[in-house]
Amino acid sequence: MNSPTLSRLADYAQLMRLHRPIGIYLLLWPTLWALWLAADGWPGWHLLLVFVLGTVLMRSAGCAINDFADRDFDPHVARTRERPLAAGRVKPGEALRLFVLVSLIAFGLLSSLHNLQAIWLSLPAVLLAGAYPFAKRHLDIPQAILGLAFSAGIPMAFAAARHDVDWPLATSLIAANLLWVISYDTYYAMTDREDDLKIGVRSSAILFGRHDRLITALTQALSLAILLGVGLATQRGAWFYAGLAVATLCALYEQWLIREREPQACFRAFLHAHYSGLAIWLGLVLDFL
Repeated sequence: MNSPTLSRLADYAQLMRLHRPIGIYLLLWPTLWALWLAADGWPGWHLLLVFVLGTVLMRSAGCAINDFADRDFDPHVARTRERPLAAGRVKPGEALRLFVLVSLIAFGLLSSLHNLQAIWLSLPAVLLAGAYPFAKRHLDIPQAILGLAFSAGIPMAFAAARHDVDWPLATSLIAANLLWVISYDTYYAMTDREDDLKIGVRSSAILFGRHDRLITALTQALSLAILLGVGLATQRGAWFYAGLAVATLCALYEQWLIREREPQACFRAFLHAHYSGLAIWLGLVLDFL
C-alpha cells in the first residue's frame, strides 16, 4: 500500500478519533450495563461482539458527522484546529460519506441478530448521532441530545437480549446515563468555554456559568441515586454496590479536579469520567457471577 493511501487512511482514522478511545468507553459502559441487566448476566459472545463493535462504529460515525458540522468552527479553537477536516486534509464530502458508510456497517452488524425490534430501535440512534453536532447551534444545553444519543444502545440491548424492552428499567438507565453525560460533557465544555463564547457555540458550561460545579455535582449525585434505585429494584448484591461506591469516589475526584475551573484540569476530569461507568459495569459482572 503506497504512502498517500496510508496517509489518507490515517486521516480517516483520526477523523473517527480511533486514536482517542475515551468516547468509545463513555458510550460502551452504559450499553453494557443494559446488556448485563437484560441478559441476567453473561449475554453470550455474539451479542457482546455486536454491541462492542457497534459502539466503536457508531462513535466513529458520530465523530465524522460532528467534524463536518463543526468544519467552520474547529479551525478557530486551539484544541481542534489540527483535526483532519479543520486542517483541510479531509474534505467535507469525504466526512459525510464516511458517516454514511460506517453507519451502514453498524446496521449490517446489528442485522446479524435477526431481531426486528432492535433494528427499529437503531434508527433513532442514527438520527440522534447526526442531530447532536447541529444542536450546538440551537440549544443552550446540547449535552442533553448527546446524552440521549449515548443512551440509544440501552433499549437496543434489552430488545436484543430479551426480544422485549423492560421500559421502566431501561428508562431508569437512560435517565441515569443522561445525567452522567451532562455532567462529564460539561467538564469537556468547560475546557473550551472561552473559545465557544467567541465563536458562538452553545454549551452547558456557558449556560450553567458560575453554577457549573454545583450543577455537575447534582447531576452526578442524581445519576448515582437512580443507579442505586436500579440496584434495589433488580435485587443486586454487594458487588454492584461496591462498583457504585467506586463510581462515587470517581465523581468526587472529578469535582476536586474542576475546583479551579482550569481548562486542562477540566479536560482531565472528562477523561477520568469513564472510570465511573467501568466500575458500575464491573460491579454488575462480578455480581452476576
